[in-house]
This record gives sequence, C-alpha cells and structure tokens, in this order.
Amino acid sequence: IMENRQSLSQITKNSLLGIERILEKEKPNMVLVQGDTTTAFAGALAAFYQKIKIAHIEAGLRTNNKYYPFPEEINRHLISVLADFHFAPTEKSCQNLLTEGVKRDNIFISGNTVIDSLFLMSKENYIFNEPLLREKKIVEKKFILVTMHRRENWGKPLRETCQAILKLIEEYSDLMVIFPIHKNPEIRKNVNKILKNRRRVLLLDTLDYKDMVNLMCKSYIILTDSGGIQEEAPSLGKPVLVLRNETERPEAVEAGVVKLIGTNSKKIIEEVKELLDNKDRYRKMIRHINPYGDGKASERIVKRILYYFNLIDQSPDEFKVK
Repeated sequence: IMENRQSLSQITKNSLLGIERILEKEKPNMVLVQGDTTTAFAGALAAFYQKIKIAHIEAGLRTNNKYYPFPEEINRHLISVLADFHFAPTEKSCQNLLTEGVKRDNIFISGNTVIDSLFLMSKENYIFNEPLLREKKIVEKKFILVTMHRRENWGKPLRETCQAILKLIEEYSDLMVIFPIHKNPEIRKNVNKILKNRRRVLLLDTLDYKDMVNLMCKSYIILTDSGGIQEEAPSLGKPVLVLRNETERPEAVEAGVVKLIGTNSKKIIEEVKELLDNKDRYRKMIRHINPYGDGKASERIVKRILYYFNLIDQSPDEFKVK
C-alpha cells in the first residue's frame, strides 16, 4: 500500500479494500489486530464488516489526547470499540479499558509481544547486516541512538532535536550519534539539511529489526519518539529520553527508566548532559526493570485463544510484573 505522499484517508481506503479481499477468501474465525496503526484500524474495521471476531493485541494504551499521538490515539479507541477480545499488555492498560466500559471477562493481561521479539533478536556477538555498522570501532564507541518518526514531530520539533544533537557533538568530543532515518521524505529532508556530513554523526537508512535491536543493545543513551522503543529499552538496561510531551506507556516513566523530555532544543541538551555528566543519575536509569513483559506474551495469547475455542481445558495465567 506504500505510495509517495499519500494521505491517511488513502492508507485507510487501500488497506480496507485489500484486507477485505483476504478475509473474503480465507474466511477466518478470528482476526488478530496488533497495535494502533492506521492499517491496524482498517484491519479491525474490515473484520467487523465481515462479522468476524476481533482480538486486539496491545489493547488499552491511552494518552486521552486525541491528537497526541496522531492518528494512533484515535485508532486505539476505534479498535477497542470494534474488538471482542482485548489483550492488554499491563494492569494500567486493563484499567483504561474497564474505565471505558469493557467487561473484565473480555480482557486478558498478556504482557507485550514486543518484549518476546526483543529477547529473540538480541544476540551477544551479533554481526550487523548494515555495512556501515559492521565496523567494530563504530559500535564500540559511546553513542546516542536517535529515532524520530511521529507525525506530530515533523517540522520544527525534528529540527530542534537535530540542532540539539549538533550542540552535544560539539561539546563532547568522545560522543557519537547514530540516527537511522525514517523513509518519510519530510523527515529525511529536515534531518539531512542539519546533520548530513557532520563529524561523528552517522545517518543511516531505516534498519531491519535485528540490526535495530542489537544497535540498542550497544547504545549509551536512546533519544526517541517511538512507543515500541519505550517498551524495549528498559529490558536492555538503556536510559530512554522520550521526544514527546505525553505517552500512552506511563509504566516505565513511573519506574524511572524512561523520561519524557519533549522536543525543545535546550531541554534535550540539558537532559542528555545530565546523563553524560552525572553517573549516579545514569545508573538509576539503567536498572533492568520492564513493566511491559517477560518474553512470554505470545505464548499466553495463543493459549487464551485456544481456550476460547475449547481446544485446551485451562486458561493461562495473566502476566504480572515481578
């Protein structure tokens, strides 16, 4: 469905029609919808139109600000209205659903499948697929990993972040920045304009998932607006500074391993310097605490579905933070 500069309406339409054809052909008993993307919403809507049961994985995440993140927050709400079963990753996401009137019997706290993937993909002696990362001298340096892709951060917020990166590189001669750039043309234009051909700034094309996970493992600090990375990095013991003002994943913020800092250039510099200069502050953020999962979410989800279809006798236990 990828087309140059397409609108959200075009993505929704193309996804809806494409998924409809698959559902008509395959006639599934249930459709699993993962996450909060526009394609996830289209998948749920297509299944609803066919009167097929819908199970939402990663259900119940909320900021309660319909434009932040945009359009994901409303996608989540709409999927929740359509879904028959809700696989909530945490107790807090379960409570969000209960507040909205979802019956507890239709909610199952599974943990998040992203942690399952993380454990599968992280390797101690990993060899990168990206040629520019195969050079050991690069990944053995102290580096900040940066990712930005959210629509609300296009334009000025992205430019402010890039300006902050420049100032940090100038001040810390032993510091490097690695920035895999999203494929969106607007993001690429802004990042390249400010950071291209700068010393100790490595701009990369979008990485495959294995490379990304193992690059996180080797990073010193992560700057990101990604929801997934907010969940993954705590398991790796990496401090995450979130380039957003609100998050639908408050659990790691409350645990002290993730911090919301926004996209103001001065604030970014201040927060990164605090971690670079204050060892006690850094140590407090690298505790291996992950409230989002234990690597067994997928197994729980499969067993719960089998139990629903009377294919096993006992429902699995829900995920609990240890």
